[in-house]
Amino acid sequence: MIYDVVEGFPPRENFGLSSQLTRAAVSVPANIAEGRARSSAKDFANFLTMARASLMEVDTLIAVAERRAYVSAEAADITLKQVSEISRMLSGLKRRISEPRGGN
Repeated sequence: MIYDVVEGFPPRENFGLSSQLTRAAVSVPANIAEGRARSSAKDFANFLTMARASLMEVDTLIAVAERRAYVSAEAADITLKQVSEISRMLSGLKRRISEPRGGN
């Protein structure tokens, strides 16, 4: 979705806002994948925190893009709703993996 959004940005933003926004967006699943490969739930939870931080960067950069009129209010709203949903999912996953496991 973010790659589609930045296609409409002015060319002068190719190495600025466009680049920063796509890097932040790609960082979200990359951190999830890297954390999942770690050996402990605590490590995974730390990477989920980093993924959420990158997601909040996406949130901020979309707001900047909207203020600069690089993206329409409608497109920003759709994107920010997706960001909010992913944020809830990350928080739920982090809570789930951080729960103490019942002993057998």
